Formats: sequence, C-alpha cells, structure tokens
Amino acid sequence: MRAKVGAGVLAVLLLVYLVVAGQRAVMLIATGEPVAVAMGVALLVLPLVGVWALVREWRFGVQAERLGVRLEREGALPEEELPVRASGRVDRDAADGVFPRYRAAVDAPGADWRDWFRLALVYDAAGDRRRARAAVRRAIAEERSG
Repeated sequence: MRAKVGAGVLAVLLLVYLVVAGQRAVMLIATGEPVAVAMGVALLVLPLVGVWALVREWRFGVQAERLGVRLEREGALPEEELPVRASGRVDRDAADGVFPRYRAAVDAPGADWRDWFRLALVYDAAGDRRRARAAVRRAIAEERSG
C-alpha cells in the first residue's frame, strides 16, 4: 500500500511539474529568440518522456500485482519459508538455495507465466531486482500470449 501511495504522490508532483514547465516553455517559445525557443521545446519534450516512463512503470506495477493476486488465489505462490535476517530481509543464501528449482521450472517444456512469476519472487528474495523485473515482464508477456 505504501508503494501505491508513493507512486500517487510522485504522479501528482510530476503533474505539477508539467504544468509549471509547460507555462515556462510557452513563455520561452513566445520570445522568438532561437535559444529560448530551443529551451522551450526541450521543456515540452523532456517532461513528456517523464510521463511516458511513469505510465510504463505504473502499467508494469498494475500488471505485476494482478498476476501476483491471481497466483495467490490459485494457491500457487512459493511455499518455502526462508529465514529472515534481523533487518527483515530474506537470507540471500537461503534464497539462492531454492533458486535452481525455480530456474529449472522455467527452462522445462510447458513453462507458463506462473513459473516465471515464481522465479521473479525468488530473484526478488535474493535481492536481484533487475532479474526479478525481467522475469515479471516475461510472466506478463507469457500470460498475455497464453
């Protein structure tokens, strides 16, 4: 829930920034000076890239949550109880220990989005966020195509 609130706050801040940047961009373009016009155009284009990135990440989060909820309803989430450190994080060595089983599941014929999502959860538990996100993206793609 905290992540959703944080994303909402960032979206509102981006919207405020877009309005302010848009006003400044129009003022710069209205001067007619070549350098000011170029800066005004940049002020219009760069925030659009930010909006595109925000929308992309928001969609990713919604799709990943939808798959997680679906997997939970099916009772197909990983059931391993991994030891937790005093900080509250999963012991990486323990997560690495269960990794081969989940990797083998996605390499096996007939692997589906559920296998990729479970692999993403193991990557995340091991602290490998980059691979976890890639596995979730693959799970989303597999679920759409299947």
